[in-house]
Amino acid sequence: MRQIILSLTLAGLLCVFACSTTKENAMTKPLEVVPSVNIAKYMGTWYEIARYPNRFQEGCVATQVEYSLRSDGKVKVLNMCHEETVDGKEKSIEGKAWSVDEQTNAKLKVQFFWPFRGDYWIIQLDKDYKYAVVGHPKRTYLWILSRTPTLDEATYSAIVQKLLEQGYDPAKMIVTPQKKG
Repeated sequence: MRQIILSLTLAGLLCVFACSTTKENAMTKPLEVVPSVNIAKYMGTWYEIARYPNRFQEGCVATQVEYSLRSDGKVKVLNMCHEETVDGKEKSIEGKAWSVDEQTNAKLKVQFFWPFRGDYWIIQLDKDYKYAVVGHPKRTYLWILSRTPTLDEATYSAIVQKLLEQGYDPAKMIVTPQKKG
């Protein structure tokens, strides 16, 4: 009897270990970026469709980001949102970004306050630059961006499915309310 209990306990522990190892492997697999980003085509206004919660965007809704090329070759980043409601007080912050992977232009650094900078990796990108998904190599940050304030359900579902394959947990995402019209 004691041997049976010991065997069942060992089998249970092996199952827990195997399940957690499989999940851990998906999470620790290096995050891949898109093969190529045309920085000039990436410029312009993007609407935030959804994101992982983060402390620097607490209370932000109707979030947009505007990218434009600077004279020094870097990218001007202007993040804007409204506090609490789509009609709430607008707030914004300006920063800069630059490519750290000249072959793909898909790995960038973004800086809003010196000396702090963060990874900004483009992990999904529509061929016509209608949507983009930005992540972090440790999968701690995530943004789904679109050229329009909304995405159709089929496109959004395809993005979410790919995020699962990329080791992200879509259950952690919050959808960003946007102004209508």
